[in-house]
Amino acid sequence: MNKIEVIRHSTAHVMALAVQELFKGVKFAIGPSIENGFYYDFALPRRSPKGKGGTFSPEDLPKIEKKMKELIKKDLKFVKKQISKAEAKKIFKNQPYKLELIKEKSASGEKITIYTLGDYVDLCKGPHVKSTKELGYDSFKLTSLAGAYWKGDEKNKMLQRVYGVAFNSKKELRVYLKQQEEAQKRDHRKLGKELDLFCFSDLVGPGLPLFTPKGVIIIDELKKHIEQICVKYGFEKVLTPHLAKISLYELSGHAKKFSEELFRVSSERKHKMVIRPVLCPHQTQIYASKPRSYRDLPIRYMESEKMYRAEKPGEISGLNRVYSITIEDGHVFCRIDQIKEEIKNLVKIVQDFYKPLGIWDKHWVSLSVRDYEHPEKYIGDKKDWDTCEKILKEISDETGLKAKKREGEAALYGPKLDFMFNDTSGKEIQIPTIQLDFATPKRFELSYIDKNGQSVPPVMIHRAILGSYERLMALLIEHFAGAFPVWLSPIQAQIIPVSEKFNKYGEKIKKQLLEKNIRAELNNDNETLGKKIRNGELQKIPYLLIVGEKEEKADSVAVRDRKKGDLGPIKTNKFIENINKEIEEKK
Repeated sequence: MNKIEVIRHSTAHVMALAVQELFKGVKFAIGPSIENGFYYDFALPRRSPKGKGGTFSPEDLPKIEKKMKELIKKDLKFVKKQISKAEAKKIFKNQPYKLELIKEKSASGEKITIYTLGDYVDLCKGPHVKSTKELGYDSFKLTSLAGAYWKGDEKNKMLQRVYGVAFNSKKELRVYLKQQEEAQKRDHRKLGKELDLFCFSDLVGPGLPLFTPKGVIIIDELKKHIEQICVKYGFEKVLTPHLAKISLYELSGHAKKFSEELFRVSSERKHKMVIRPVLCPHQTQIYASKPRSYRDLPIRYMESEKMYRAEKPGEISGLNRVYSITIEDGHVFCRIDQIKEEIKNLVKIVQDFYKPLGIWDKHWVSLSVRDYEHPEKYIGDKKDWDTCEKILKEISDETGLKAKKREGEAALYGPKLDFMFNDTSGKEIQIPTIQLDFATPKRFELSYIDKNGQSVPPVMIHRAILGSYERLMALLIEHFAGAFPVWLSPIQAQIIPVSEKFNKYGEKIKKQLLEKNIRAELNNDNETLGKKIRNGELQKIPYLLIVGEKEEKADSVAVRDRKKGDLGPIKTNKFIENINKEIEEKK
């Protein structure tokens, strides 16, 4: 753990001590540090010191926080001790979750250590700060409550989770809380509903978003954008089914990796299929459908289609974590001597795609390699892995990516370059990825005939530039706060007649815009002009075109720019010319 993680973990223990003093009979589960803070899971027999029930309430958080500050000021010491299994069972005789952990530690041969803080004793291997004086009493805050199954398994008892954040200073905490406040305003779940982009249905089920006409426009524009770029680099579109036999994924290794996340399908006619958790095995079979020569390579496939993963119910959240994932996926089958050029081109594709979205400057790159201590997690030969990791490191150096090496983040079959962005709450989110794979072609016995007439396996490069449309849409909604650039906006211009008698002229303008492929609508609601303008602004439409008597006589429109405000009258043809240029340049 680094210093801030130790501070956060230690603060979790202070919270546990505070809860122990305020809520008698509480049972403790686990309390780790997490990104930006910490949490602790409790089983609570009483809601408050005077009340009944089994959950905390939001009103309890300030009480716990106040008690924590009192404890921190006491300069309590964190005392570590290694003990036997018998001692541990005696200490935690009234703590069922700790007893379960003790049993697991004993079975694995792990040493049992405890930390004492005041009257609180926790089963923990640490590390912690030496005393609470190293924790700022004004640099942490309890933020929220949630339900959480013990060990993340819905078959187990539901516990009460208390979340908190902690930083090195009061200033850092203040900056973070302000950032979170802004992020709440931009929350894609809130804006997605307000802007009518997507919805969910209890009848359809959670984690299965339904995209409205406006939402589909954004998806289609993103799809056109990525396909136009990829075609320039030689990619061709393919289309594969959502179902397959389980043997396909057993051979690829995904059946084992995603065992708990597979949706299995059967029928009255004794079909037994799996809904795909990934797209790549299907595309290998297109490559395998006929003989290949070294002259045919590289072969580049791309596909935007659905895949499905049975995520844990508690992890489903908006568009960021769903069951039904629309993935933009592609694969290159090439010779070893073609790897560097192909991956460098893929880096260019990533740049070409993200620069018009205005988020390229907010990224960094991870060189995601294997967990060297646990090679059993991966498929393929060690020698191949060594070669792949070396090649990706060289590409990072040669292209100036400055990729940071992160162990244990590799894919099942090979290392990768992951492009990391931050969302509006500051959380890291990985979208584009380029993965180098020697193992899969060998597993599927893919081959081509080389210059010497020998049958050899190709190299497979997996790439997802856009990633999932759902996750990217969530990121973009929050990044733009719903005010998308003109080329991506569902409605690019709205015509607003000043009164009902100019509706006919408004229809004429709408027709002209639609004929020039500008997404336009007419607002002929029976509302005041001011209210119609206000509604158009709330929908974050880039251009509002006000039309009345003067505009009709001059064949013009009065333009209100979303950013610049009232631009005054302009000839309709000139407006069409200007907006089409803006759309084409993807400003």
